[in-house]
Amino acid sequence: MNGKIVVENLTKTFKKGNVKAVKDVSFNVDDGEFFAFLGPNGAGKSTTVQILTTLINASSGKAEVAGHDVIREPEKVRRYIGVALQETGVDPDLTGREMLELQAYIFGFNKEDGKKRAQQLLEIVQLTEAAGRRIGNYSGGMRRRLDLALTLVNEPKILFLDEPTTGLDPSNRIAIWEELRRLNKENGTTIFLTTQYLEEADSLADRISIINDGEIVATGTPKELKAQIGNDLIALALKDQTQQDRAVQLLQQQMQDMDVIRKDEKILVYVEEGTKELLEVVRIFDQEQIGIEDIQLSSPTLDDIFLKITSEQKEEVKSHGE
Repeated sequence: MNGKIVVENLTKTFKKGNVKAVKDVSFNVDDGEFFAFLGPNGAGKSTTVQILTTLINASSGKAEVAGHDVIREPEKVRRYIGVALQETGVDPDLTGREMLELQAYIFGFNKEDGKKRAQQLLEIVQLTEAAGRRIGNYSGGMRRRLDLALTLVNEPKILFLDEPTTGLDPSNRIAIWEELRRLNKENGTTIFLTTQYLEEADSLADRISIINDGEIVATGTPKELKAQIGNDLIALALKDQTQQDRAVQLLQQQMQDMDVIRKDEKILVYVEEGTKELLEVVRIFDQEQIGIEDIQLSSPTLDDIFLKITSEQKEEVKSHGE
């Protein structure tokens, strides 16, 4: 049995409102790979996960998980996956230990083995001290760690995690990251992670697909994605924000091979030769008497590639509508 995921031309249209949430999406996840599905709210991440975990059917296309078709063989798919969605069905009146033992029973463990597995998982997610407390009294971080433990009861070959660290404080987020790395590297578990946190995808994933408005707009390793937007990033702020339109227009006219994007009160310029182009930006603004409040040169991050891609899409939609 392999831990691969194969998706071909997947589409999902919800009849209510005729909303096309997933649009002809195709991608592969290799056995043992840590794969991140990155995108903003409403991009289609959760819908894709629900299809792959057999919770809803696709409108068209094909998807195989662990070698089994999600439509024709949903029971076989479920044997090999663990799933932690944003909304979980835990009983707040049960204790953490009771919830894990119940999950073990559902997966066919006998009473003794179920207790052993529950204890093992409580130790893994560091909830042994809270094992006897009702889940309704757990903090948000404790609930997310319990969610992770519940997905691991059947030792899944493939783990689906839909924004598992949303709302967690930094210490709990790091604890989840460390456990996911261990599962992936030591156990060889294939992990499919959806997230809005760019630093999370950058830190954990072997490979990333960025989805926006139901379409995959970029795929690659973090290093490959960063390389798509040039070697360096110039970020600058003006002394007079009323001059921003004029400044952007000048850069677009005189540095035509470079991508120029606005972000809040800053102007971002993606360049190949950072030091040389930095001097050129300063020269242009000095000549046009545009005052610079702050200017910095750095390497691009996933935040930058995401901003660039989504900005390009907005411009494309705008141009089509004109």
